[in-house]
This record gives sequence, structure tokens and C-alpha cells, in this order.
Amino acid sequence: MKNTKVLLCCGAGMSSGFLAQRAQKAAEQKYPGMIVDAKSQSVVEDVIEDYDLLLLGPHYASHLEEFEEIAAPYQVPVAVIPQKIYGALDGDGLVDFAQAQLEK
Repeated sequence: MKNTKVLLCCGAGMSSGFLAQRAQKAAEQKYPGMIVDAKSQSVVEDVIEDYDLLLLGPHYASHLEEFEEIAAPYQVPVAVIPQKIYGALDGDGLVDFAQAQLEK
């Protein structure tokens, strides 16, 4: 599997940072080559070209179209992380969700 870079985005990057750490551990076991990073929404436009998938915290669901417009020129899909995964900081669930988005 080629390296696949997944970007998690939330306001300040704190809760998504914890989720990204757990997801990275799960990815090492389930999807070798998947790299999971977390960054603040304020830098997404600057780094999106380096990623294969953008996942938004549930609180950014209302901004989905805005992020899709940013990601479109780079053919990067965008999805909203389900609240159940985000709220539980479920790294295993997140990598499965990310993989499913990448396979669409």
C-alpha cells in the first residue's frame, strides 16, 4: 500500500490531535502506510495538497462545502467524522472510516 496521508481538522487541533495519535497507532496495525495528522482549520488551505483525505470534526459539518471547495483543485475528498468516533476518540474506528472514504 502506498503511503496515504489523512488530515484531521478541528478548531485548535487539540481533540483531533488526541484522535490522530490513537488513529496513527491503529493505522500501523491495520493499514501500514496510512499517516494520520491533525491540524487547525486555519492551515488547511496551506497544507491540503500534501494529503489524500481531509476529515473534519463533527462541529465543522456546516462548513463541509467550504472545505470541499478548498480541496477540489487537489482532488482530495472531504468527509465529516461521525460524532460517535470523534466523541469516543476511537482511533480504530477512525482509520476504518478513513479507509472507507478512500475506497469510494
